[in-house]
Amino acid sequence: MIYKRWTLMAGIGFWLISFMVQAQEHLQQGLQAINENVLRAHTRFLSDDLLGGRAPGSRGSLLAQRYIASQMQLLGLLPGIGDSTYYQNFEVVEIDLPSQIPLTIASSKDTISLRYYDDFIAYPGIQRENIRIENAEVVFAGYGIQAPEFKWDDFKGVDVRGKVLLVMNNDPDTGDPNFFGGKARLYYGRWDYKYEQAARLGAIAAMVIHTDSSAGYPWQVVQTSWSGKQFELPVAAEQNQTTTAFLMKSWLTDEAAKQLVQLGGQGLDQLRACAERRSFKPVPLGVTLSTVIKTKYRKLKTANIIGRLPGSDPVLQKQAVVLTAHYDHLGIGTAVAGDSIYNGSLDNASGVASMLALAQAFVQLSPTEMRRSLVFAAVDGEEAGLLGSQYYAEHPTDSPNQIAAAINIDGINIWGKSRDITIVGFGKSTIDEVVKAVAQEVGRIVLPDQMPEQGSFYRSDQFNFAKIGVPVLYLDVGLDIIDRPPGWGKEQVEGWNKLYYHQPTDEYDPNWDLTGQVEDLKLTFRVALRLANDEQMPTWLPGDEFESVRLESLRKK
Repeated sequence: MIYKRWTLMAGIGFWLISFMVQAQEHLQQGLQAINENVLRAHTRFLSDDLLGGRAPGSRGSLLAQRYIASQMQLLGLLPGIGDSTYYQNFEVVEIDLPSQIPLTIASSKDTISLRYYDDFIAYPGIQRENIRIENAEVVFAGYGIQAPEFKWDDFKGVDVRGKVLLVMNNDPDTGDPNFFGGKARLYYGRWDYKYEQAARLGAIAAMVIHTDSSAGYPWQVVQTSWSGKQFELPVAAEQNQTTTAFLMKSWLTDEAAKQLVQLGGQGLDQLRACAERRSFKPVPLGVTLSTVIKTKYRKLKTANIIGRLPGSDPVLQKQAVVLTAHYDHLGIGTAVAGDSIYNGSLDNASGVASMLALAQAFVQLSPTEMRRSLVFAAVDGEEAGLLGSQYYAEHPTDSPNQIAAAINIDGINIWGKSRDITIVGFGKSTIDEVVKAVAQEVGRIVLPDQMPEQGSFYRSDQFNFAKIGVPVLYLDVGLDIIDRPPGWGKEQVEGWNKLYYHQPTDEYDPNWDLTGQVEDLKLTFRVALRLANDEQMPTWLPGDEFESVRLESLRKK
């Protein structure tokens, strides 16, 4: 009997050792699948001129969809939509903006006309072909924020219905890290919040004052991002017929904003100083605004491309870790130095390439080595306002309370190996601890967002997952580049934002140093594997802005 027991125990021990050895071999095979050749091949094709910048609904977008779906099938991912297709089809509305939009500012003494594209950019706030604003009063509304948790209200009960709001970009910064996040930009500082808030209060338009420092990018990014063809998800017909509609979203250069307030006898710098205080109240500027925006609309079909690797645990396989990257860019637009194709190579053909490399790594594992399922989602319409991830969040392949986490990839490291890696949204969820543990194992350090003033957490697709309560991870490049002087990495990122971000110059470059991205993806692979195998799903930290949404979602089980 003792001999038999010893033999059984020895057999179990041998099996465990064999399983661990095999699992380690599979892990190494997965890590080896993440390499420069894979990244370069996918990125080079997806950002080729042949795809014309991959605007939603375009032929180039369709080519990208076919390519990504074919790669998923080649890797062995199962169709992610109803076990039958990789295509999560949906519609977008294409908005064909005119090449010129008149805009007149008038006071009792004088009138000025602002130049479209040079002084301002305007965009319909409603899906209506002819938008007309006549002599609407303009009111300076500070930051345009109502944040009761910070005891901040820029409106103080002032009725702004039917008014045009002039608002500052970003949110208040007093130097206190606990007040509006200190240097970090919260959602209150984002232009989309300001438009949403203006609409909620009954304003008919809002103009955001652009400065390079408050936006985190130059005026040319506003020009290329907001002119030409734009895209939205369709809205219900009754929303377009209401007589109290929010009619116009607009950006205004700093100089044009100064001209506007001076026409009414005010000074912009003085108004800004007042807006930094809690006591601020909206200021009528003594001027009116008139404009006409004539647009054409048509519905186009597009799709998110989704593949799935099922988990092995009988219970946890019903839960999923979702990995996302957006495949769209700006398409064909205003020519810069003779080039009109906005290829979007770094932003974000490279992110899709990285997601496919991770999928290739995960298929090297045995099915028994992942307890939860993995979902790979290439989403459309990010550049148009996170449209594809919004649609996915509204029509998820897994119930939100069964999505353990979402990992988004938007842009990659093209500057070489770094000692650090950045978590955008650091301090929001327990995923931070997973990342830190993995980083320590591979000899790297984890830092919070090193450019928090840009508000990047709210600018990419992970935001839509957070809004439905799913803990998210968005890793950004490290800036402490090995064998480079201090500050070099930050200089490269800032220089790229000025010269390449949302410009035709964002093209694939064979001289990119992708050694750092390979290391970043290997770290991401290890993190995703742990999230797929941990006994408990990650959680938002107590008091986080998305915690209550998650708790409510989990109560629906």
